[in-house]
Amino acid sequence: MNWISNYVRPRINSIFSRRETPDNLWTKCDECGTMLFHRELSDNLNVCSNCNHHMGITPRARFQALFDGGVFVEVDVPEPVADPLHFRDQKKYPDRMKSAQKNTGEKEAMLVATGEIGRTPIVAAAQDFSFMGGSMGMYVGNAIIAAAEEAVKLGRPLVLFSAAGGARMQEGILSLMQMPRTTVAIQMLREANLPYIVVLTHPTTGGVTASYAMLGDIQIAEPNALICFAGPRVIEQTIREKLPEGFQRAEYLLDHGMLDRVTDRREMRKELITVLRMLMDMPPPVWGDLPAPTDTPELPAPDAAGEK
Repeated sequence: MNWISNYVRPRINSIFSRRETPDNLWTKCDECGTMLFHRELSDNLNVCSNCNHHMGITPRARFQALFDGGVFVEVDVPEPVADPLHFRDQKKYPDRMKSAQKNTGEKEAMLVATGEIGRTPIVAAAQDFSFMGGSMGMYVGNAIIAAAEEAVKLGRPLVLFSAAGGARMQEGILSLMQMPRTTVAIQMLREANLPYIVVLTHPTTGGVTASYAMLGDIQIAEPNALICFAGPRVIEQTIREKLPEGFQRAEYLLDHGMLDRVTDRREMRKELITVLRMLMDMPPPVWGDLPAPTDTPELPAPDAAGEK
């Protein structure tokens, strides 16, 4: 009996026992419900291969797929005063910040970097919607000012990827003050005759849309991105009328003259290289001769959660 109980039975159990599958191997598309294998989704830059739905992507992963060889240098951003209003709702503001930093691995909602795309030197800034909804606080204002100052110092264009739920309520009026501050920063680029290109991603709303996100020399958006000040539900409740289909989506805004282009994320790098070299009076790109970005990084599963 020892041989049967000690060897045969465990062997049978090991063969027929259920093997656990890691939770992060598959991601469900928010739009069509297709289950996407993580490597396939990563290779496709977090774009659904079935319905072309553009899911969230972190600034770091975006930069790795954007810059030549995936190489970029982060720009230092001045640290603002922590919790200036001593704000507390269900949690203390510092506790929310620590939670967001732990979940995203980033210290704030915007990343600023310098590098080259298609041998075209640029300064880039990108918001992280998974960090408290990409909300615009004092740090985001400082980041845009730092990006503009770096662009002017180096004589490079600035490319900004917006993704935000609006101003950060935990900083109150101080977050709203970032609207004029960032507008002045963009004016610095104008005076230096340097291009400012905005890529609006899903979602770009609130005070972000009312300031730096709509001040670009060229306005490009990702497909089906929600771009607005007040959301469609709020507008419907206010005017008590049904809004048109696709209202405030990128394609609707393109048809009504508020955008210049709607470009697939997988084609965005080529689009930016072409536009930037044209604006900087550089020779047209020779695609076969340009360095490619690094191998597509493994991207985390999109996280639609965030605070507005």
